[in-house]
Amino acid sequence: MRIAAWYTSFAKRAAHFCGRPRTFVLAVLVIAAWVVTGPIFHFSDTWQLVINTGTTIITFLMVFLIQNTQNRDTEAIQVKLDELIRATKGAHNALLDLEELDEEAIREFRKRYQSLAASARSDQDRGVVDTDSPEP
Repeated sequence: MRIAAWYTSFAKRAAHFCGRPRTFVLAVLVIAAWVVTGPIFHFSDTWQLVINTGTTIITFLMVFLIQNTQNRDTEAIQVKLDELIRATKGAHNALLDLEELDEEAIREFRKRYQSLAASARSDQDRGVVDTDSPEP
């Protein structure tokens, strides 16, 4: 199995596992056990180092897993939105793959749609129905 495919599969399983209530309860129990052992170890530097090291390592690794999962979900949503735009009569195909444009181009599209929204709200206030494509 390719490394990328293995990592994707691992990230999916890990994200699913870590997002479960049982995993949260397990984390709380680990913290509680650590707190309870404080007096046994006289709240030593080593006692503190154990939890600090453990949580740092877990946090560091989880950042990559969460980012991978978020990237994959975002890509899937973008493809679905692109398909909806492509399949909708009257939709602008120029909006396909919009996330790949530079910030200035996206800002120009946004200004255009903000203007359309303001115009539609104004029309609604006058009782005009706001359905269908606003452009011929």
